[in-house]
Amino acid sequence: MNLLYEEGGDIKIATVQSASGSGDTESWQATSLSGKKIKLKAKEVWLRFEKPEAQAVMDEASALSKDIDLQLLWDCAPEEEFGLVDVSHEYFGAQATIPQQVSLGIALQGAPVFFRRKGRGRFQRAPLEQLQAGLAALERKQKELEQQSAWQQELVAGTFPETLKSSAQQLLFSPDKNTTAYKALMAACTETGESPAQLMIRCAAIDSPLAYHQGMFLKAHFPNGAAHSQSVGVDQAAYAAAIAELPLADVKAFSIDDAGTTEIDDALSVTELEDGGHRIGIHIAAPGLAISKDDPLDQVARARMSTVYFPGDKITMLPDSVIEQFSLDEGAPRPALSIYVDIDAEGLANRDSLQMRAEMVPMAANLRLEDIEHLVSEESLQDEGASYPYRKELAILWMAAKHLHAARQEKRVANGLRAEQLGLIDPNALARDFHFQIQDANGVQRVEIVPRQRGSILDTIVAEWMIFCNSASGQLLADHGLPGLFRTQKGWGPLRTRMQTTPGPHEGLGLDYYAWCTSPLRRYSDLVNQWQLIALAKHGVTAKMVAPFPPRDAALMGIAADFESSYQTYGEYQDRLEKYWCLRWVSQDGESKNVHVRHLKEGMSRLELVPLHLPIPELASHPRMTRAEVVLTDVDLLQLSAAIRVLEVEAKIEVPQVSADEDGSAA
Repeated sequence: MNLLYEEGGDIKIATVQSASGSGDTESWQATSLSGKKIKLKAKEVWLRFEKPEAQAVMDEASALSKDIDLQLLWDCAPEEEFGLVDVSHEYFGAQATIPQQVSLGIALQGAPVFFRRKGRGRFQRAPLEQLQAGLAALERKQKELEQQSAWQQELVAGTFPETLKSSAQQLLFSPDKNTTAYKALMAACTETGESPAQLMIRCAAIDSPLAYHQGMFLKAHFPNGAAHSQSVGVDQAAYAAAIAELPLADVKAFSIDDAGTTEIDDALSVTELEDGGHRIGIHIAAPGLAISKDDPLDQVARARMSTVYFPGDKITMLPDSVIEQFSLDEGAPRPALSIYVDIDAEGLANRDSLQMRAEMVPMAANLRLEDIEHLVSEESLQDEGASYPYRKELAILWMAAKHLHAARQEKRVANGLRAEQLGLIDPNALARDFHFQIQDANGVQRVEIVPRQRGSILDTIVAEWMIFCNSASGQLLADHGLPGLFRTQKGWGPLRTRMQTTPGPHEGLGLDYYAWCTSPLRRYSDLVNQWQLIALAKHGVTAKMVAPFPPRDAALMGIAADFESSYQTYGEYQDRLEKYWCLRWVSQDGESKNVHVRHLKEGMSRLELVPLHLPIPELASHPRMTRAEVVLTDVDLLQLSAAIRVLEVEAKIEVPQVSADEDGSAA
């Protein structure tokens, strides 16, 4: 005897081997068509039959089920609940064969739109309204499948469907995986073996791998676009009121930056004193005078946390109109928060002379490194006949900067660290600064990457005085019990360097206090600290009563955490795009390029000429700074990788340590 039953939603037939019990308690040991031994109870069996043979019945029933008219079957079925045999007589007639009955079982089981299951082998037809709704849904599904197939064919052929072009960015960067478009894209990728980004680049839906890397970042961190709203800016009445009360400083300040700097945050001044010493002024742009906590501009800055830098462009923290108003551009007095310290004739700073004032600072000049760096040397600073601007002031700043550096090194050594070398580093050392120049010639982009060694006199002057300013700011906040965002470094481990709201040492820099404050136009941490310092400059010992952030302010702690996260993310994006342009540099003149690399650690090496880090397992066992010649091929600008073959391994090169902040910049 053969038994018809359902398992896992499928209709199956088994052949009885033995039986036990009777009536409703009857059960059978049977063998399915696949050879599986099973046990079936009477309530599980839809139909019993002796002949035809089980496999023949299933083969014929499967073929017949495809021709069953479900609408006719629904019309034939009674209103009330029915069984398989009952409806087979209505549809096929009184002489319905076993294969016909089984075919109806397959059809009923596979038509939930037409029939509801009421039990094993029992059904009831769906109400007319539900049937009509279900059929409409099936029709929509069929049309979606047809559309998906059409889009898939277009994508495979290299054509991006016209109707999807407006949603291409969303489809790649933040897709709804339930949509027909996404399913078509993924089906096409499966067929071609490409990633979605590769396929969309081939179909010209996105311009290039660069557009992919940029789009991923913008979608994650600037979903509404990177442009600032034109409606957000400085309230001019508030600005006028803020600067009206500021005194005019009796200095001639100048800044030192590279030619690409548009956010000039800091400047220096040197004023001669009667005793032969000098008063050094560090002047910081003061947007905090016109931007208030929680106002619209603050909300913009807090949402961004920092300017995002990357080769060829940047995304500014503040709108251009605000930057233009507060940047320390030459030609007119600019609002600034100034810190003054007196130095003696030998260049030693007297910390007890520290003063801080909010004032209007006359900006006499914006010096550019490209114009004068090659002119500034120990000899020229002492040469009265040297013809470059601010020679005398630079000589005084350099003399004092050497003392500041030496004092920091004493503390570094006391902290168990090695002293850092001052000045130009060994010419064999890997360059750490690079200028990326991206040119577009006839629609083809080329990149030139120019290395720049750190350690020049101008580098050191700017670095040491900005470090001093950050240190002095941290000291002022700590001495007056004001919270701020302190940059600390202590001990070892993943949290060695961090941002916190209470004072702490920075062992790497050799400082007791360190609070970023020299870049308020491009770092939110500096703007927050500037608000606290402005309160101190205006109100002295009562500053804690009026400062935007009182001690143990939970909001300030949240800002510290958010800033750390954003700053790290932006740095990773900058590294990613630098790697992209480095690989473009490798491949732009041919399919392969011979270059020299230096092994750093654990098989990771860096090209000498550009800041490109690549894994080279063959060098893993060699000492740090081992030099090797390699050939780079098969550059993949999407995966940011390249094939590397080592041609020759050379000797290790000894390189001394150099002075730098833990993030690579003093400011």
